[in-house]
Amino acid sequence: MGILHDDVVIINQSKNEAEPSVITINCPDKTGLGCDLCRILLFFGLTIVRGDVSTDGKWCYIVFWVIPKPIIKWDTCRWELLKNRLIETCPSCSSAFGISYYSSELQSSMVTDVFLIKLFCYDRKGLSHDVTAVFCNLELNIKKVKVSTTPVGTVMNLFFVTDTRELLHTKMRQEETCEALVDVMQAAIISCNIEKVGPEVTACSQASPFLSSAITNDVVLRTSNNVSVTMDNSFSPVHTLVQIVCQDHKGLLYDIMRTLKDYNIQISYGRFYLKQGRKCEIDLFITQADGKKIIDPSMQRALSSRLQMELLQPLRVAVLSRGPDTELLVANPVELSSKGRPLVFHDITLALNMLNTCIFLAEIGRHVIGDQEWEVYRVLLDEGTSLSTPRRKIEEGVWKLLMGWEQI
Repeated sequence: MGILHDDVVIINQSKNEAEPSVITINCPDKTGLGCDLCRILLFFGLTIVRGDVSTDGKWCYIVFWVIPKPIIKWDTCRWELLKNRLIETCPSCSSAFGISYYSSELQSSMVTDVFLIKLFCYDRKGLSHDVTAVFCNLELNIKKVKVSTTPVGTVMNLFFVTDTRELLHTKMRQEETCEALVDVMQAAIISCNIEKVGPEVTACSQASPFLSSAITNDVVLRTSNNVSVTMDNSFSPVHTLVQIVCQDHKGLLYDIMRTLKDYNIQISYGRFYLKQGRKCEIDLFITQADGKKIIDPSMQRALSSRLQMELLQPLRVAVLSRGPDTELLVANPVELSSKGRPLVFHDITLALNMLNTCIFLAEIGRHVIGDQEWEVYRVLLDEGTSLSTPRRKIEEGVWKLLMGWEQI
């Protein structure tokens, strides 16, 4: 007996903006499903205030209580778009007869077309953020960026993007994208061109191995020193209980889920609750890929240590001196499936815009730090504006906005 397509994801919108909307997901299970769903909610700018998940190993039932950001206009079309994205992520009902565990080799073999958007325009304050906001609304994911400002006040923007809707190869979608950019940039835009690029461009996204110790070291800004991760095998005969208590930050549940996904961990039951004072409590009953609880003490220590590290420092932020120039570095971990954290460049540009700081040059590349791949954003700040804002204030301002603490 199957389940109706419309019943896979049910969204009950709240009539009161102060109260959360409820998203119910009922579909076949797979390892990493929670991570994939949380990533979509993060991409759409939703804050998860509560979550429950349960599964029998083949079928899962997930409920998220979410609150949209007030700066984003949530109409019927956007809710419907969110529903479609969640449905696309859920496994088909036919997969319920055998759970599909996460495989990095399988995931990495799925190639998505990459497009180059060339924007030539006159420079102005907030330009990069306006462009990234358009990409966010159009569901275009930035894979790589090169922003260069010329001495005569013009800017060449090269954005390498993928299209969530997989329509950027069509003339209609390209025209929609260019029109949206023209609307927001108005007289500042000189030309807009979109073209498909080959796989060699994606391969070139791996940056040089040289990276400042300000990013590679662990002594960077942290969310909180009060993070507790405990593991216990006495509560269940077949599951390991993981209990996490920490301070909330933007993408918290995504950070936990992607860590478990990378370890090929299956969640049988979970509960997430956000209390007053932004304190979070998470209970997860988990098993390994073979369906057994985690008995090996070394495996327990490794997983516990990794979760604690991800919650203490989900991103790394540093502002450095490059001779007379000021450079902002932001790094976020990449999933084994090669997916990076969504909306990072969007939040960086928004924070700099709020700090009245302009971008002179920007690049995105991939680096291996320790045993993990990171996506690194290098932003060279405009000499005139960067000198008027203390570097510590820039570092803290970008960090707070990336963490969801918008008070800059």
